Amino acid sequence: MEQASNSHTTPQLEMDKIPAHVAIIMDGNGRWATRQHLPRIAGHKAGMNTVKKIAIAASDLGIKVLTLYAFSTENWKRPESEVSYLMKLPIRFFNTFVPNLVKHNVRVMVMGHIDGLPAATQKAVKKAMADTAECDGMILNFALNYGGRDELVCAMKSIAQSVKDGEISPRQVDEQLIDQHLMTAPLGSASDPDLLIRTSGEERVSNFLLWQIAYSELVFVDQAWPDFDGDSLRAAISTFQHRHRRFGGLVNK
Repeated sequence: MEQASNSHTTPQLEMDKIPAHVAIIMDGNGRWATRQHLPRIAGHKAGMNTVKKIAIAASDLGIKVLTLYAFSTENWKRPESEVSYLMKLPIRFFNTFVPNLVKHNVRVMVMGHIDGLPAATQKAVKKAMADTAECDGMILNFALNYGGRDELVCAMKSIAQSVKDGEISPRQVDEQLIDQHLMTAPLGSASDPDLLIRTSGEERVSNFLLWQIAYSELVFVDQAWPDFDGDSLRAAISTFQHRHRRFGGLVNK
């Protein structure tokens, strides 16, 4: 899987081939801060500002869904002080940025175990979703307290319960039914990312959207998330547009 170019030249994109759903693993905040001789939380604060820039850039490009991996079910293992700071970031983000999202007709969606977040974070998340509910442009979808394997376990439990209750038979369990039980189900036909981007040079998916990225194009960039910008996004999309997606079949090139 090739890495996207970090060239300073703004790539020309084919606007009729913009990916409908882009997912991003926002990696490298801590390492960025360390290189700047700053505490890790400074990297997370810088990363929050990048989210603001990329959300608007993605909306302007015509992307329909932007899913951002904000906090995983495994991130609770981090130092308590860092987790506490990370839990306050959504509050600061939504309190300051929701009016701008409304201005750009962007709707906030959050997937993951929201009920496992601190009360103040839950309140900010739910208010942001309510305040942007009437927006019908891009969906800015945050994965908060989310894990791909956990999502699949929850889906399987729900389906198993339906089978046990006699609501469905085992023969009815197919890909479409599983899709309907995943946290991305509200995204409908755009539930599977066309493009998955990971920043900071790491080349793994880290338990993110394991079912949904079966046929996504994966693009890895060397930049840490705080250094990622609109041109970086365009470069990743340009890489995507030069790929030949065959979905397991054969397509004439």
